[in-house]
Amino acid sequence: MRGWSGPRKAVATDPVRRHRTVRYLTVMNLESAICVVTGATEGIGRAVTAALGRRGAKLALCARTESKVQAAVEHLTTAGFTAVGQACDVAEEAAVIRFAEFVRASLGPPDVLVNNAGLAHGGPVVEMSTAAFDETFAVNVRGTFLMTRAFLPDMLAGGRGHVVNIASLAGRNPVPNAAAYSAAKHAVLGFSKSLFAEVRRQGIRVTAICPGSVVTPFFEKSGMGLEHPDRKLQPDDVAATVIAALELPDRALVSELDIRPANP
Repeated sequence: MRGWSGPRKAVATDPVRRHRTVRYLTVMNLESAICVVTGATEGIGRAVTAALGRRGAKLALCARTESKVQAAVEHLTTAGFTAVGQACDVAEEAAVIRFAEFVRASLGPPDVLVNNAGLAHGGPVVEMSTAAFDETFAVNVRGTFLMTRAFLPDMLAGGRGHVVNIASLAGRNPVPNAAAYSAAKHAVLGFSKSLFAEVRRQGIRVTAICPGSVVTPFFEKSGMGLEHPDRKLQPDDVAATVIAALELPDRALVSELDIRPANP
């Protein structure tokens, strides 16, 4: 069966709670689960889609550049995975709505949403433009909200689902010359915590994953340097963490998870 085998009910053995029914989630089975990944054409997103594909998941990808999305879909389908994709700017409400409709029409309602799309503009606060600050929040925070709002009703209707938000250790710690990005990832963590509290008892899991420095095109695009890349995390490390969070056993849930280089 796709996704979880469904919520199970067990009678509590504690005498005080003997007459209550306890509802809990069964372990996620990713085979044939419908998984949506944003920012899926490179870096962490590309690694996550490949890892989910190897588990037998059906994949729906998006990123801003249509040619890159179609190249990623072709790569995945050639490898034998089920994958569809569409260009989507996660910060644009109409684009997100179109993408959600595309996913439902192509594969069905999703079991998993991985909010991975993000960007950063590095530099001192006094030199940062308002446009750069606004774009950082639009993609990282507004995009996470819009995507979650688009797909959450499907999960609530089915009584199951897992939202994974790729945050950052920059959302926990101050980062010089990356104030906008750090603030945006703090906001992603706050959103994740509130969403977790909101939907936890309705069968929906929410996990925020906070990686340290990962060797991806992100650093080159943001203008922020990356020292000792040979010691940093690789996208596959984060992908493995996402899979581990999704495949937790019965009754278990990781709401937040930090992943750091072993020897930076």
